[in-house]
Amino acid sequence: MAIALVVIAVLVIIVLVCTAYVVPQQQAYIIERFGKFHAVKFAGIHCKLPLIDRIAMKTNMRVSQLNVKIETKTLDNVFVEIVASTQYRVNAENVAKAYYELRDPQGQLRSYMEDALRSAIPTLTLDDAFARKDDVAADVQQTVGNEMARFGFTVVKTLITSIDPSPQVKTAMDSINAAQREKEATRQRAEAMRIQIETQAAAEAEKVRLQGEGQANYRREIANGIVDQIKSLQEVGMDINAVNNVVLFNQYLDVLRSLSESNNAKTVVLPASTPGGYSEVFDQMTKAMVTSQES
Repeated sequence: MAIALVVIAVLVIIVLVCTAYVVPQQQAYIIERFGKFHAVKFAGIHCKLPLIDRIAMKTNMRVSQLNVKIETKTLDNVFVEIVASTQYRVNAENVAKAYYELRDPQGQLRSYMEDALRSAIPTLTLDDAFARKDDVAADVQQTVGNEMARFGFTVVKTLITSIDPSPQVKTAMDSINAAQREKEATRQRAEAMRIQIETQAAAEAEKVRLQGEGQANYRREIANGIVDQIKSLQEVGMDINAVNNVVLFNQYLDVLRSLSESNNAKTVVLPASTPGGYSEVFDQMTKAMVTSQES
């Protein structure tokens, strides 16, 4: 009797083991009955008929990623290597369709992506391909997503992760960029030099103006001093000729003093007797002034 109970207990355990099963989170089990699709079971504990029902497929419902690398040509005839990543998952409402209608999901998805990329990239130049890669990824996602939806898959996101031209093209692009930067640098240096020249010219002009004003003020003061000297001499009773003689003699002595104090080496030819020879200088200066007034 005890042995029979043990046998029954063992049979019950075997039946329970064969009947009950647990579906983990983010998975779906496809159940077939006599080889025909019966149901899709999601996370939790479930039961099936022993020897009648079987688990045909355990489908992962999490997001998967597929990387695709292709070589194609841009609109300006530059060969580039494109790397695109797409994230996809099985649609929970179409688990059976995804299993029964598509044998190789990744292979099919890869083919669709390669076709979409080879259709999109040749319509863009290399610069546009870099600038509009997000637009290209969105177009690829829409195209591939519509195709994969027919088989029960959802394309979550598509990214263009790399656009890699050939090394020769990279070198040429670097040379072009370097030349453009050098051109801009040359333009900036020329502009800086122009500003420097204009500033120096303005400074020189201001310097000359100030020097002119200083010289004019200097000569004005000298003239004022000569006038004051003439008036002083006239006030003591000297006639105009004597006054002129004294003023010119003083100017003569001032010039000689300036020449003697100069650091430059000079040879000055003067009358042999001074101030006796001054009368000759005075006569020459007087005649020059009279001649200037007559002309």
